[in-house]
Amino acid sequence: MFDFNSKYAAGLPYREFLQVHGSEQHRGRWAEVFDRVKLSGAQRELLVSFKREMKVLCLAGAWCGDCVNQCPIFEHFTAANPRIGIHYFDRDAHADLAGELQICGGARVPVLVFLSEDGFEVMRYGDRTLSRYRKLASDQFGPACPTGLVPPEQHLLDAVTQDWIDIFERVQLILRTSARLRQKHGD
Repeated sequence: MFDFNSKYAAGLPYREFLQVHGSEQHRGRWAEVFDRVKLSGAQRELLVSFKREMKVLCLAGAWCGDCVNQCPIFEHFTAANPRIGIHYFDRDAHADLAGELQICGGARVPVLVFLSEDGFEVMRYGDRTLSRYRKLASDQFGPACPTGLVPPEQHLLDAVTQDWIDIFERVQLILRTSARLRQKHGD
């Protein structure tokens, strides 16, 4: 069984990940999407309400269009609530993690692994959200890997942001209702 909790410590924060693994061009693309992500008041309020610490491993590639269009969303989540700790791992530099997190037999990114505060795996999710897959299907299965050169339309970015909020909320609710963690925290 893969030890995600031990691996978590080897990850990098968002900006350091981009500095180490991205070019100036990559960082510019990520920054452009980051600037376009807008959390609504209700979304921000929900994120702020999270009480349990969430450790999140994010397998990504600074070069990857899907990562360009999704990972900046996560940075907004961590800014809203410091209980959400995301560590980024470059897919090519962490072959062991990439091998463990294949989707449909392939090395896909981004892929997230959610852990409890004490390192138990809660859930895995990646590579695209439902809204993004719906868009791909409606476009007759467009490009298999967007380049990130053209940012997503705002309504799609907003839908993907909501998809990810729903996923993070689901993990938080699993953590909040866990009998083991409720006993530990006396709530």
